[in-house]
Amino acid sequence: MAPSVTSTVTVAEPVSVPKNLKTPQHFGAYKELQPPKYNKDAEEGGATYPHYLPTWDVDTKYPPLEPFEHYEHGKDADTTYPDLLPAGATATKLTPSAGSEVRGIQLSRLTAAGKDQLARLVAERKVVAFRDQDFKDLPIQDALDFGGYFGRHHIHPASGAPKGYPEVHLVHRGEGDESSKAFFASRTSSVAWHSDVSYEEQPPGTTFLYIFDKPETGGDTLFANTVEAYNRLSPLFQERLHGLQATHSGFEQAAASHARGGIVRREPVANVHPIVRTHPATGEKSIYVNPQFTRDIVGMKKEESDAILNFLYSHLAWGADFHVRVKWEEGTVVVWDNRVTQHSALVDWENKQRRHLARITPQAERPYETPFHGY
Repeated sequence: MAPSVTSTVTVAEPVSVPKNLKTPQHFGAYKELQPPKYNKDAEEGGATYPHYLPTWDVDTKYPPLEPFEHYEHGKDADTTYPDLLPAGATATKLTPSAGSEVRGIQLSRLTAAGKDQLARLVAERKVVAFRDQDFKDLPIQDALDFGGYFGRHHIHPASGAPKGYPEVHLVHRGEGDESSKAFFASRTSSVAWHSDVSYEEQPPGTTFLYIFDKPETGGDTLFANTVEAYNRLSPLFQERLHGLQATHSGFEQAAASHARGGIVRREPVANVHPIVRTHPATGEKSIYVNPQFTRDIVGMKKEESDAILNFLYSHLAWGADFHVRVKWEEGTVVVWDNRVTQHSALVDWENKQRRHLARITPQAERPYETPFHGY
């Protein structure tokens, strides 16, 4: 049985609870979550994998998460990848700095050594699209057991889940859904960069997303390499960022779920993380702030904090030369390292076709930084 979370970590340091909890905000990580009343596919049929449709248990509540000791398997990997990329497998780089596409292997058949190499390859390449996988056809518990090798399963506080499997986070827009019309009535773009649930004390690491139904075209996912974003900064600016910490808050997401008639299965938390974090397997440093969940820099005045954070958000958003765009195909499993990437779904299809995916989200270590050695 894979490890599971039935319990979010309490705030490690004093943080300011947002004052505007009654003002719902748009969240990229939230925008595809439907409130409990939405059940059109279940009523009318048509979903390719109906047992993966979201259910909403409004009565189930989970206690705060407890800290756990995470083991990073990528540290044990043979970086020639003999068990992950044997003869006959092909790995193609999508961009020079990040992103790969792999064909000719089945993730579900990997040995422990192959899983170690998977964690390391994803840490190195940041995001890897594995094509022609049988992952979606596994029993749900088998998929969870596979993901549980990489860390304790995170249960999202505000998303629907397959019945009986709260550890599976569903991304679902049903057939005939027209909510993008209302969305674009008040926004010019659906791009919303974020690192998943960064407000947790131990946010996710190696993360899995697999697809069931997709629109004929559109619905791609964008990724940003936050290691390369850090490397592009001047040594002087890198040094200024070291030692700074930022507050990450889940309170606004919870308020948005309440406002839309959704659920909140666990009380929201906020945690403080370093702005520059270190990856435990590669030793690489990355920028760890995002506009969806980061609120302020600890110890700075608002104008000072906003100036630095807004620069970093713009730097990450505009860096097309360290971005990767993943196109979904039938049977694709995308694996990324949530510690060294940000991502955004694209809501760019208007043909009312279904987009249905599932995410398995193992948690990793509490973010930490190592000393600056830039000069």
